Amino acid sequence: MRKIAIYGKGGIGKSTTTQNTVAGLAEMGRKVMVVGCDPKADSTRLLLGGLSQNTVLDTLREEGEDVELSDIRKEGFKGTVCVESGGPEPGVGCAGRGIITSINMLEQLGAYADSEKLDYAFYDVLGDVVCGGFAMPIREGKAQEIYIVVSGEMMAMYAANNICKGILKFAESGGVRLGGLICNSRNVDNEREMIEALADRIGTQMIHFVPRENMVQRAEINRKTVIEYAPEHPQADEYRMLARKIEENKMHVIPKPIAIEELEQLLINYGIAA
Repeated sequence: MRKIAIYGKGGIGKSTTTQNTVAGLAEMGRKVMVVGCDPKADSTRLLLGGLSQNTVLDTLREEGEDVELSDIRKEGFKGTVCVESGGPEPGVGCAGRGIITSINMLEQLGAYADSEKLDYAFYDVLGDVVCGGFAMPIREGKAQEIYIVVSGEMMAMYAANNICKGILKFAESGGVRLGGLICNSRNVDNEREMIEALADRIGTQMIHFVPRENMVQRAEINRKTVIEYAPEHPQADEYRMLARKIEENKMHVIPKPIAIEELEQLLINYGIAA
């Protein structure tokens, strides 16, 4: 089983990218579990047709420690296994604790056991890695591969570089590696070339360039992935291609984060800040 975490700046499209990629893998016949690591608990809604599910933390609050796997998992698109970590009550506690509690609970209940026949476990992780809870998939080796969703915007690239620092810090102790950058396009000038250059500078690859397309929003409004909502649309093929590239990827590296000055120069070189 491959354990993959998707990171990136808040609002960059991690959850949308993750769910559409997982739909592509599920369509290929792979059994995938998605663990939502965002207190908003929206990492699986497109795979579940918009149905909400009890989060791990909500279930623990309501039922105590007497919890079974069936209480915290739901089956989604083509047999995907969906879990939402959830978060604390508003204004109380650390949201990152939900990830730690959730992953520990899944392990205790045997969610990763061979009998589950999982091909992949995906973690959709909120934002940056400054909080210990959100860094857990990196810090404790829960994920083997990290993919960073990025765009040609300054702060998205800054966050990607910062995440690389987290991977570098725990690469030796946890064995985690960077699988590549996923460019979720915002139609920035020279965006493809800029992200390819960023990938080269930090020693990885831009594994796929996902073009900006309104069909993604239309599918989301209808509470579906593009692959389910519009399977013949070219955007569905983009996510299928990304799924195949991840499946076939052999490039797993310890990244080499760059200085902020070099990142700013990259933007200048490609005309963004000129």
